[in-house]
Amino acid sequence: MAVSASSDRPPFAAVIVAAGKGLRAGQPLPKQFANWRGQPVIRHAALSLSRAGAERIAIAIPDGADEIARGILTGIDGIILLPGGATRQESVRCALETLAANGAWPHVLIHDAARPDCPETVIDRLREGLLRHPAAIPVLPVVDSLAISTDGLMTGSARREELRRVQTPQAFRFDDILAAHHAWHGAADAGDDAQVARAHGLEVALVDGDERLHKLTFAEDFMTRPTTFPRVGTGFDVHRLAEGEDLWLCGLKIDHTHGLAGHSDADVGLHAVVDAILGAVAAGDIGQHFPPSDPQWRGASSDRFVEHAVKLGREAGYAVGNVDLTLICEAPKIGPHRDAMRARLAELLQVAVGSVSVKATTTERLGMTGRGEGIAAQAVATMIPLERTDLDD
Repeated sequence: MAVSASSDRPPFAAVIVAAGKGLRAGQPLPKQFANWRGQPVIRHAALSLSRAGAERIAIAIPDGADEIARGILTGIDGIILLPGGATRQESVRCALETLAANGAWPHVLIHDAARPDCPETVIDRLREGLLRHPAAIPVLPVVDSLAISTDGLMTGSARREELRRVQTPQAFRFDDILAAHHAWHGAADAGDDAQVARAHGLEVALVDGDERLHKLTFAEDFMTRPTTFPRVGTGFDVHRLAEGEDLWLCGLKIDHTHGLAGHSDADVGLHAVVDAILGAVAAGDIGQHFPPSDPQWRGASSDRFVEHAVKLGREAGYAVGNVDLTLICEAPKIGPHRDAMRARLAELLQVAVGSVSVKATTTERLGMTGRGEGIAAQAVATMIPLERTDLDD
């Protein structure tokens, strides 16, 4: 679990509301369990909070979904699953009570699973807000004119300058929001937890939200949108084969007589992909970020390098569009592993499997790879702009 850079702030827990049916999203299962950018929606949300420093994450899920949720959330520390209530507020109240029974938390963030892309910068702003206020929520300005409608007719207007679009996660001092939910218990369902806090007399601060916190609601939200401004990067890597080493390729351990030698796990395929992503966003190369002279990377899994490159891409305003990877070797045979490699790469890159190509070729027994002395890889990555208004600034 990653720790937030703001280590001087009080520790916090989190709640994820994921008990809905999500029928409007047009997915074959509730949208929180559907894949988005290579991973289930709820896993994205949980990872965002975990990496930001959440020490416990209570997740309200539908009845009967315990097994699928546990499988999806494997490897994320501090997860507590509980059945959702009849209303959103009941789910949140039960989750808060569960957290209270599992520790003492000065602060809590309450998040909708349907907002999977949660920038850590927003979480930092929320936690900063809690140092001065009992509650803080992320908001965006309203840019369109607004009309009040009655029976299909415009009957009035509202001042957009006075209105904001509200997002999650929403942040609260733990004891205050738990008391607010206890006071609310039995009342009609509220739109969000900020309304519960306001009804209890809590002051709610507004901080800047982010367009990346877009809520997945309809089928088109799960579709990849085309862009006219892609960026392309290339990557190349080679490692020698040696006895007594494990062979890692594209995040998979492959049975073979020899393995690749290097400072990390020497996954030549992932290293080429990392350099392609970094090149596309002009962020240097893998050696700059993970120098072989640094002992902390000895034997490290190259999965971490890919995740770091994807994060840098997102910070630059880009997501992975597609990756084309070619492995160059005489052995092992890549064909039997190709589909599993594509699936693992898609998971790491947070894209659909259809956006990942893995190919293999030989050098007709010529050169280092032809003599079976090593494996080489070359990759091309296309990065597409995130749909964020600040990219136009």
